[in-house]
Amino acid sequence: MLKKLWNAVETVALLGPGVLLLAIQYARKRDRWEPKAPFLPWQGVGKPLGLKAIPGGVRVRFQEVELEAVFLGEDLLRLTWFPGEAVPPYALAEAGEASPFEPERQEGGRLLRTPHLALAVEEEGLTFWDGAGRLLRQEAYPERSGRAWRHRVHLAPEERVFGLGERAYALDRRGGVFRFWNQDPGGSYGPGEDPLYLSVPLWLSQKLEGGYLAFYENPADGFADLREGEALVGFLGGTFRYYLIPGPLEEALARYVRLTGLPPLPPRWALGFHYARWGLRTRKEVEEVVEGFLKRDLPLKAVHLDIDYMRGYRVFTVDEKRFPDLGGMVRTFRERGVHTVLILDPGIKGEKGFSPYEEGLREGVFCRLPTGEVFLGPVWPGLAAFPDFTDPGGRAWWGERLKGFLDMGVSGFWLDMNEPALFAAWGEPTFPRSVRHALEGQGGDHTLAHNLYGFLMARASFEGFREHAPLRRPFLLTRAGFAGVQRYAWAWTGDVESTWEGLSTTLRALLGLSLSGVYFVGSDIGGFSGNPSPELYLRWFQLAAFTPFFRLHSARWTRRREPWRFGEEVLEGVRWAMELRERLLPYLYTLAYRASREGLPLLRPLFLQGGQPDGADLEEAFLLGRDLLVAPVLEEGARAKEVPLPKGGWYPWEEDGVLEGPARVRLPAPLKRIPLLVRAGSILPLLEEGGLALHLYPGEGGAEGRLYWDEGDGKGSYRLDRFRLLPAEGGYRLLWEGEGEYPWPWERVSIRLWGRRLWGARVEGKVYPSQGGRVFLPPFREALLEVEG
Repeated sequence: MLKKLWNAVETVALLGPGVLLLAIQYARKRDRWEPKAPFLPWQGVGKPLGLKAIPGGVRVRFQEVELEAVFLGEDLLRLTWFPGEAVPPYALAEAGEASPFEPERQEGGRLLRTPHLALAVEEEGLTFWDGAGRLLRQEAYPERSGRAWRHRVHLAPEERVFGLGERAYALDRRGGVFRFWNQDPGGSYGPGEDPLYLSVPLWLSQKLEGGYLAFYENPADGFADLREGEALVGFLGGTFRYYLIPGPLEEALARYVRLTGLPPLPPRWALGFHYARWGLRTRKEVEEVVEGFLKRDLPLKAVHLDIDYMRGYRVFTVDEKRFPDLGGMVRTFRERGVHTVLILDPGIKGEKGFSPYEEGLREGVFCRLPTGEVFLGPVWPGLAAFPDFTDPGGRAWWGERLKGFLDMGVSGFWLDMNEPALFAAWGEPTFPRSVRHALEGQGGDHTLAHNLYGFLMARASFEGFREHAPLRRPFLLTRAGFAGVQRYAWAWTGDVESTWEGLSTTLRALLGLSLSGVYFVGSDIGGFSGNPSPELYLRWFQLAAFTPFFRLHSARWTRRREPWRFGEEVLEGVRWAMELRERLLPYLYTLAYRASREGLPLLRPLFLQGGQPDGADLEEAFLLGRDLLVAPVLEEGARAKEVPLPKGGWYPWEEDGVLEGPARVRLPAPLKRIPLLVRAGSILPLLEEGGLALHLYPGEGGAEGRLYWDEGDGKGSYRLDRFRLLPAEGGYRLLWEGEGEYPWPWERVSIRLWGRRLWGARVEGKVYPSQGGRVFLPPFREALLEVEG
């Protein structure tokens, strides 16, 4: 509580006495506006009184409520309790619901079964099994209190629970209490802070045998209490609807992502290094930073402009005195390979004569109070109105405002303050619950719409981007969101503190988001709010280089953080991380493609692909895709690290020896690099010396790998290449199959074999000798690799 108070004081102190007064006035008004409904005791629904068959499932009657259980496929069960407040199915993709699947019915319909999942309707609750007959879940019938619902789910002693969106908590959520309510913690946050910016009411349950995914399709204010031998999950409004998907967990997660929407393939530049800093107040300062990276040959792909570029913090404006000819700067950067991303806040300054505000009033796109007057809340420019993104007209209006920036050549938008966040001297820093939202014409209050606000701001921005720049892929970064936000935007972990604990918290948050279906995630390198030591800065940089979103960012009151400001040793370590990131681009781009087509995560805890997680291993290392094991250094002064290895063989990076798992191994971790291992049986495509290199890591049966490539933006042709390494007499056969119309972009391919010395290769009768351990080949269908011994 004291930390939250200090963060609030720190924030308003930055704003000056005028905005501080507004924050006090707003908190007083909000307390008057907040509805004070009397508490109603929780009441159970009783025992089932009867049931009838419906397409795909069953409808169960209770004294005053009903349950509808419908199989949408062999591996997807939807359960809905009535009555409830209807909310548009924003979280679901357009084609999210398959045709109802007819389950097998037994025992008078009280047992429904598919090849992958079974449901029993019993006297005291519901029971679920997987296709192998293993018990997945037991839950009691729910309780009601006015518009609220809650229920209890039994948790086995060994059961672990993952997901729940962005949390500053251990990856295994057992023992914690969590709120589904997007919130800016203010100032900075550390371990245990809850809630944070992005809530996803999803959990992955893992037991000794089997596991499942549960997704609650309810955006209302909610909670999950996992402190006891049962989970208590509830929502203060909305429809009590949830989906169950049986494991394996990686398959269940991919199924959930298909239900709520596959992430779009990003532009390739977005996988490179991004730079941002709040406090670069002029065009000249931004140009100096960009030049600093480029002249040192540090591969910069994007620069983000914080609220400093705006005129008085007014969204959709540019301060021409401090940023003259912003379009010219954007074009110049683009010619040098650097893209520009602009921050956007949802608040529109409530100022007479300010055209976006006047237009929004005329078109009726702003959120309103129950009295009908436009709601105004204090943010950076002062009192502001807020578009209602639950209104199609509001979304279209917002999307139209992006046209000028897109015509200028801006490559992406960074959506901030969209929890939505306000400045309040006390209490919750957001809208009053009485604020009204359209909800696609249904109408509803902020209890229902709050967690949807950032999600739908991202949707409005995505749709506007596609309309006004149809030849480019949208790049959007959002601070807040809800289930399904991966369809529109990437996310980052917000204003984490600049401490070693903050670094560990960041890794937990990143993995938790990934286990919640939000795959393209990253953090502010070094933390947002403080001054990291050179060692902490470098260790954070090394972690970030292996996360999908790779960005340096910090608050304006912190010391400057460009890599060259920390000394030559740190600069050398940063260069290793940045250059390795560039080498990995073909591998990363292929992972991005598979996420967009198959729903497979980029960041993966070690247990996700099988095996029971060891508590000590959950947060010590992770997988980037299937084949790279990353072991970040999270402790000050550490120069070695105990690394948990999953089952199979693992090659330490750029070494020929193979380590066998499952095991724990101690690996060197000098300041300039961290432990990195490659799975035996993999083929990694890397960029090296301007061409493509295939690094081969043989396992017992050989190795395999994929490469996706295209123009890097837009919707043109593509190619997908598959490589297989098979044992053969005297060495290996390397097979290459490709599909797609995009032409192969490199003149030759470099082959590097790990674990054995490569003498040369033979392609169509021609011999290509090894050069320093590598063989350089033209494109081929089959190559015979000759190895020592």
